[in-house]
Amino acid sequence: MRKTFLPSAVLATIVAGVCFAAVPAQAHGDRVSVKDSYTAGTILIRTGERRLYYFTGSGEAIRYPVGVGRAGMQWSGTAFIDGKYIRPAWSPPASIRGDYRSLPPVIPGGSPRNPMGAAAMTLSGGGEYAIHGTNAPGTIGGFVSHGCIRMYNEDIMDLYSRVGIGTRVVVTR
Repeated sequence: MRKTFLPSAVLATIVAGVCFAAVPAQAHGDRVSVKDSYTAGTILIRTGERRLYYFTGSGEAIRYPVGVGRAGMQWSGTAFIDGKYIRPAWSPPASIRGDYRSLPPVIPGGSPRNPMGAAAMTLSGGGEYAIHGTNAPGTIGGFVSHGCIRMYNEDIMDLYSRVGIGTRVVVTR
């Protein structure tokens, strides 16, 4: 019987590929028990906590850290997801263009300058607000936006896979 040996360089490449294969990024959501009685599939955003809750059942939710609106730019109420987009292009609304005059009219999806990150879900009520990823993960947990809800890119992709158009979104302070 003849034995076949791999050259050491080939063997090292195979071992490195198996041992150091890229691990997919993990979402930051935690399964938690909650006292709120929202129906499964509802999203609750508590801006004061800077947390988003996705209700999975009676008294159970997945909790994600988020960035929320700055002072004077927060809002509360009920909206519904009316659009879902992967790597969306972004057109800054007039309220943001007023603060950042050098912004181009459109920033392409996937651009490092695009603040929408990996995905976005737009909210009903005028097209000004969305739940979206971010190109600035250090802002998660802060009062940082013009009213949108920012999530880590891993988290928005996880939530995106769980919800559909028409999902109820409740925002409280």
